[in-house]
Amino acid sequence: MATPTRPNIILIMADQMAAHALSLYGNSVCKTPNLERLAAQGTVFESGYSNNPLCVPSRASMLSGMLSPDVDVFDNANELPSSVPTMAHYLRHAGYWTELCGKMHFIGPDQEHGFNQRTVTDVYPASFQWIADWQAGPAFVPSGTALNGVVESGPCVRTMQEDYDDEVEHCAIQSLYDRAREPENQPFFQIVSFTSPHTPFTVSQEYWDRYESSEIDRPAVGALPFEDLDYHSKALFFAHGRHRHKVTDDHLMAARHAYYGMISYVDDKVGRILDTLEKTGQRDNTAVFFVSDHGEMLGERGMWFKQTFWECSAHVPFIASVPGIAGGGRSDMVVSLVDLLPTFLDLAGADSPDLAGRSVLPLMEGDADAWPDIAISDYLAIGPCVPCRMVRNGRFKFIYTHGHPALLYDLDADPSELNNLAEDAAFAAVLAELHALALTDWDPDALTTRVLNSQHQRKVIKTTPGAAPQWDFIARTGDDARFVRAQGVDATKGRLRLPQVPEVPADWPALDQETVADLITGRRNLDAFLK
Repeated sequence: MATPTRPNIILIMADQMAAHALSLYGNSVCKTPNLERLAAQGTVFESGYSNNPLCVPSRASMLSGMLSPDVDVFDNANELPSSVPTMAHYLRHAGYWTELCGKMHFIGPDQEHGFNQRTVTDVYPASFQWIADWQAGPAFVPSGTALNGVVESGPCVRTMQEDYDDEVEHCAIQSLYDRAREPENQPFFQIVSFTSPHTPFTVSQEYWDRYESSEIDRPAVGALPFEDLDYHSKALFFAHGRHRHKVTDDHLMAARHAYYGMISYVDDKVGRILDTLEKTGQRDNTAVFFVSDHGEMLGERGMWFKQTFWECSAHVPFIASVPGIAGGGRSDMVVSLVDLLPTFLDLAGADSPDLAGRSVLPLMEGDADAWPDIAISDYLAIGPCVPCRMVRNGRFKFIYTHGHPALLYDLDADPSELNNLAEDAAFAAVLAELHALALTDWDPDALTTRVLNSQHQRKVIKTTPGAAPQWDFIARTGDDARFVRAQGVDATKGRLRLPQVPEVPADWPALDQETVADLITGRRNLDAFLK
């Protein structure tokens, strides 16, 4: 059966969902029957990547089909320029009605970016509140995110994130009913974007109880000695607050337990969306995609959150179900989120502009002959405070951190990324090739200047005396106080957890910028501070 002309398109997104946590990618614990159902109807891309392992830059890249430095989005307080067309603009030109339902983390006065309709207030602020500051050093975290979201993990009655995601699901499904009633039969494009399973790792009792504590698996790679870490990982040690909270084994296993419960919670929502498409007779003419903006380290290597190029952070689920293309397939070709927009335009029968990605439809149909098998990911936010870039090319992954030694891994032979081949003469040619590819049209010195200038300009606006600009898209009265706004992420989510739990105090005091720099460079010993 041929792919229908201009099918409806639904993109379902999770936030911070790691591919390695899903059964479709080899996990034996997490229960996701509805994602497996979607996969049986479509194709699982085994090597899907985020183009930036951080929320705002990743989403800007995905929506625009361009790498984040090319649209001047560096951190979680950068606006996507209104002059950059998005999926919504392109698909409206192709005759689609477009809707954004849920989280997209838009910054600045443009809160629609081409969508015909937006439902549900964003969970996070639209201001310049969370500007990265490279001059403040690796330990600076503007969002207030810390390891409280890990050490306070566990079950509860209700979380703020469930408040949000239940509303997203309701609005998305109602919209599908509305579209089914439309007599014009105009094709639609809908993004349904959940905030789960983002930290804090807290989930309602129903989903906690889907797992026995005894069945929760442990990290494949435990915490590594600080002195053996690369510079990027050392910097994130402080950015993520590992110098403030000791994560015990009980904390570790509770966090993983809750995370799996949160994934099952999202999975149920995917199932109800698929059910609605089937009930309304729209499934046979609707392409459904499932992705995440980035992954989650979940204690692997002793690390948490994202912002790294390690597989648990950069490798994301990428599932595509397209009418007319047989389901149950798998592709081992390297793809990334910038490939979504060209794919959608291909489905819409529209010409694709010059974008960073390509349509994955040929891969779904078994034609991989012309596929470049490359994914590029950038990172320009907190922690390392220098430009960082990853190139995945076939079996190899190259990591460039400006001013620091390069890393090279053979993911076929070394999926845990423990054997750095950058100093191995046998791989010198591979290293040189990927190094050159990483620096093609990417000047780290010039990029450093651009990032620092952007940070400075936004800080001037952020600190200007008087009332701060109010850019939030407010879907209903009271939403300006219901979700994360003026306060830090962990503090707000902790306060809105039902019932609240006592805040776990830090085990060690904060460190000044000079001390952090000395610890990273080895001039001082970390163990002496963390006794």
